Order: sequence, then structure tokens, then C-alpha cells
Amino acid sequence: MRRIFLILSMALAAFAAPWAQALTPEEATAIAVGETDDRIAALNQAAAQADPALAVLLQALLDDAVKVVGGKAFVTRDGKTLLAGSSTEAAVPADAEDVVNNNRMRGALEAALGTLKLVSPDVVVRRAALAELSKQALEEAQLPMIEKAVAAETDAALKAQLERMRATILVSANDRAKRLAAAQALAASGESSVKSLLQERLAPAAETDPEVRAALTAALSAVEGRLAWGERLGVLFTGVSLGSILLLAALGLAITYGLMGVINMAHGELMMIGAYATYVVQNLFRQHLPGAFDGYLLAAVPMAFLSAALVGAALERSVIRWLYGRPLETLLATWGISLVLMQGVRSLFGAQNVAVENPSWLSGGVAVFSNLTLPYNRLAILVFAAVVLAGVALLIARTRLGLFVRGVTQNRRMAACMGVNTARVDTYAFSLGAGIAGLAGCALSQVGNVGPDLGQSYIVDSFMVVVLGGVGQLAGTVYAALGLGLINKFLEGYAGAVLAKIMVLVFIVIFIQKRPQGMFAMKGRSAEA
Repeated sequence: MRRIFLILSMALAAFAAPWAQALTPEEATAIAVGETDDRIAALNQAAAQADPALAVLLQALLDDAVKVVGGKAFVTRDGKTLLAGSSTEAAVPADAEDVVNNNRMRGALEAALGTLKLVSPDVVVRRAALAELSKQALEEAQLPMIEKAVAAETDAALKAQLERMRATILVSANDRAKRLAAAQALAASGESSVKSLLQERLAPAAETDPEVRAALTAALSAVEGRLAWGERLGVLFTGVSLGSILLLAALGLAITYGLMGVINMAHGELMMIGAYATYVVQNLFRQHLPGAFDGYLLAAVPMAFLSAALVGAALERSVIRWLYGRPLETLLATWGISLVLMQGVRSLFGAQNVAVENPSWLSGGVAVFSNLTLPYNRLAILVFAAVVLAGVALLIARTRLGLFVRGVTQNRRMAACMGVNTARVDTYAFSLGAGIAGLAGCALSQVGNVGPDLGQSYIVDSFMVVVLGGVGQLAGTVYAALGLGLINKFLEGYAGAVLAKIMVLVFIVIFIQKRPQGMFAMKGRSAEA
């Protein structure tokens, strides 16, 4: 019996607690009427109770839906007028006045509304509220609510962020012990805003206590170290990302130029065709299959390959097959073809860039540090480049077509004597290289603009990758692409984009002078060399 009585007492207390802390009409009026300082003080006092009714009042104040008269505040919401701080409907007197909020008061209202969301039962709401609050300047008056959120938070990551937020407030508190503890707590942060806060506190007139200044200096050093690591890893990731794009762009050229010896200046335009094929598939999905729009990219990949491969087959059959062994004429002919292809795209789609939208599963990124986020579309291109590379390597090394391509490349006459249709193999090989260029265009459509000049930005870099890696060597293409991407991004941090490009060109010229065969020399012999 005693146990039952105890349980009933606890349940009654839990039920009555929210009502004991409920927002009253007097508190609501104090928030809505008076001097700004007094209103903010009343707001912070009410916010510490975490009453859901307060959130309704704050949103109404922000929406200019509150009127006051005779020491009472009225909230108009959904066609009804209620006495603020209660559920009682009331008629607004004719002489009621609108509540006017200056910028300072609006900032306080927004901050208080954000802190109320910190105790929401929905973790998504709490995460969004914390992200919004981190952008605002917090005051010590908000500390009780933040401490309440820290005590109630169950998510470890959100709890750590809340504790850092509490430390950013306490670092300027009057109590020396609190400032010291806050400085030590902020040392675990890796956010740029914390770095700026610590630098402000280390100003000559901001903090005078020697021990606290020493703790602030140590915290600043720790934060700067984490931010520096974020910057280093960011440069590394952007370099690898650029290298993966160069790899996709150069893989097709490694076949058409490296294996077949064709200087194809229209290779960039084949990438452009793949990008526009992706654009067309996107529009078809948007018009006819809007519910499956997020899957358009899976259909665009084979379409980009096929469209570029078909154009490549037509080019090889009509023009390039008559120019084998004549590199200068091949260069001029393919350059003319590139101009024709660009003008054809301008006639079909217009001269302006077209928009290719990322599917939802490629939007956003992974936050590694506060100053380093890895975009999903870039990560997807890394994986895609690895898959395409593995596919090309298997095709060249393990399939019948790959055997024929290698045979014709090494000794065309002997391959013909063995019954290989060398003309057909040339068409297949060139189409394969063109199709891979189309895949590169499909990938590029997810990270940049799609326009008639898309391929012009990558054709020179693609040739540099193939020549640097070694003609006909897929492994060399991989090392050269990733190496050039990393070197280019590291140099950009020191010399800028233009000087970095010049330095890379100078490096390649010197390297080719010392090692004309590239990083990996072709093994064996060619009867036609």
C-alpha cells in the first residue's frame, strides 16, 4: 500500500510540474511590454522554465501578432485571439496597440526560441536549433537554459557541442574560476568561431588574470592546431578529388592516344557530349518520372557512355581511320571536329550553361572538422573513378577485345595475319575511349557547370597526364593524374592558381626532358616503332 501511494505521489508531481512552471499572463505581458532590458530579463527568466507555451508567444512576437492594452497582452493565431499566457479566448479592445520589437529585442526573441528547441524530444530539432544558435552571439542570461539542455541531452555529440557553447559564455564571466574552467573546456574545440572568441579574450584589455590568459593561450594553440589539420586534410582531399577528375578525363585519352597513337583534340568535346546526355536524361526524368528523379543519374551513366561512344565510332569511321600514322593531320582534323561539335551543341542547347541538379543522395557532405566538409558528390566521383579504372583495366587485360587491342597496338601486321579485323578493332578501341570520355562528362556535370566549352578546360591537362604517366600505361595515368592533382592544389596554397599552373607546366617540361618515356615506359617492342 505504501508503495502504491509513493507511485501515485510521484505521478501526481510529474503531472503537476509543467503546470507549476506554466507561463502566466503577467510573465507574458512583461515580455511584451516595457523597456528592452526589462523585457529581455523577463524573457530569459521565462525561458529557463522551458515552457512550451513560451515558444508560441515568442513566435507570435516575431510575427508581429501580439497586441497590448491595459497591462495585458493578446496573441492572434489561426483566426483566434487568446490572452497571452493562457488558453482563454478574448476580444481585443479597439484601442489595443501592436507590440514593436527593435533589432536587439528580435535577436533576443530568436535566441530564446532557439534555446527552447534545445530541449525538444526530437533530436533533429535539437540538432538544427544547436546549429542555428552556434551562429548567434550568446549572452550570460541564456546560460540557465543551456545548462538545462546540457543536463537533459542524451546524444553524446550534441552534449559536447552544448558544453562548448556553455564554455563560450562562461569564458567572459565575472567569476575567475568559471573563466578558467571555460578556457580549459574550449581547448577541446576545433571551430573557427572559438578561435575568434579566444583571440578576442586575449586582447590586452579583455583578460587581465595571468593564469586565465595562460589557459586561453594554451586553448588557442590547441584550437589552431585542429584547424590547421582540417586545412591540410582539405588540401589533400581537394587534390585527390581533382586527380580523380583528371583520371576520368585522361582514361579515354590513354586509349585513343596512348594505345592507338591518335592525337584527338576533340576528346574534350566527347566529355561535353556525355555531360549533355546527363542533362537530357535529367530533364526526361523530371518531366516523365518525377517520383524517381533521384535515380536519374543511374540511367544517365550508360546513356553518357553510349552517346559519346557512338559519336566516337562515327568520327573514327568517317575521318580518323584515314589519318593513322599522320599525327599532325590527325591533330588538325580533330581540332576542326571539336569546333563543329561545340557549334552543334550551341545550336541545340544554346550558348549558355545548363543546370544539372545533384540527386538528393549526392547533396550535402560529411563534416570531418568544423572547417572541413567532404561533399558527397566529390566522394562519389572518387568511387566512380576507381570503378571505371578497374573496369578499363579488366577490359584491356582480361577480355578478347582487350587482347585484340593490345595485339594491334604492338604489331598491326602480325595481328592481321592472325585473322584479327584490325579496322574493326580500331573502331571498338576508339569508341571505348570516347565512351569513357562521356563517363567523365557525366561525372563533371555533378560538380560544375555544363556548357559548350566544358571540355576545353580539361583537354590540355588530359594530355599532360597521359604523357607524364607514360604512353599506353594505365598505371602511369593513375599516378600522373593523382600526382598532378595533389601538386596543383598544394602549389595553389602558396602561389595562387595561375602561378601553380605555370609551375606544373614547367615541372612537366623538365620531367619529359629527363625522361621522355614518362613515369612508366612501355615494355616489350613494337614492330612499327
